[in-house]
Amino acid sequence: MHTKRTHVLHAALLAAALTTAALAAPAHADEGGVSFWLPGQYASLAAPPPPPGFYLGGNTYVYSGDASHERSFPIGGSIVADVDGDFVGQFVTALYAPEGKVLGGGQLALSISGAYGWNSVSGDIRIARPNGDVRTGRRDDSVWGFGDLYPLASVAWNKGTNNWLAYLTGDLPVGAYDPDRLANIGIGHAAVDGGGAYTFLDPKSGREFSATAGLTYNFENPQTDYKSGVDFHLDWAASQFLNEQVYVGLAGYWYQQLSNDSGSGDRVGAFKSSVAAVGPEVGYLFSVNGRQAALNARAYWEFAAEHRLEGWAGFLTLSVPLTGPRPKAAAGS
Repeated sequence: MHTKRTHVLHAALLAAALTTAALAAPAHADEGGVSFWLPGQYASLAAPPPPPGFYLGGNTYVYSGDASHERSFPIGGSIVADVDGDFVGQFVTALYAPEGKVLGGGQLALSISGAYGWNSVSGDIRIARPNGDVRTGRRDDSVWGFGDLYPLASVAWNKGTNNWLAYLTGDLPVGAYDPDRLANIGIGHAAVDGGGAYTFLDPKSGREFSATAGLTYNFENPQTDYKSGVDFHLDWAASQFLNEQVYVGLAGYWYQQLSNDSGSGDRVGAFKSSVAAVGPEVGYLFSVNGRQAALNARAYWEFAAEHRLEGWAGFLTLSVPLTGPRPKAAAGS
């Protein structure tokens, strides 16, 4: 017999798949002061395996940040300081979880993501000419366009209250990119990212904790001869289900570049970057055509930034299963 707490667990498993389907990373490079991995893209319910089926996810992402005059960034073929940046993007993900188990009972999931967005960057530029002349001035740039494509493969396992996930993702550099612009949507080079996630989910108490960690390897940008270093990232969240539909919690992230930037186009040296953030999270589970859908909203405030912009980020994720199991009503509900 189903209990209300079991119903919460079933709904959470579906929400996990939907959340994963909706959150693809908008890719940039450390070359521009930000990473391929979008910090905060994973939060609560990161690891539970999704039920088999097709999923469609949409994620609206907003970011606004700045950096002081003392921080310089290699952007658009120039050295830029006193940078202000704003980004608004709509990301769409299609995910498929096939029937059958793999690798000792794991659930395979395959997805592809893309985006359309607006990026605005302004800063004080400094361009050194081969003859020794130096040009300076304030420059503003903005662009609308499609982003790169982000394929992802994952396998997730569940055992009681414990859930594990392993993933491999990367960047296909097909988005709007021009090395002479300050503002871009795509990154101009490929990247590969691999890692894993863990979720503790207790259906009796409604408590949940998730952590997702990974490493990014950046290939050299062929248009600028700049190669960003290896990056480490950690996304985490802790939440509490208030009932079968609503959960609230706290989320955060930590990003740290591990190795130096390099390449003949690197004119700023090691340029290791890092940032941390924390903020509130709220989720709502509801039914669409008899299947569990999910809405998630969270915001982050950044601190301790090095060689990156520092500001705030917001996520609004709406996720809907197109096929798959329809959850049964809990007994006595």
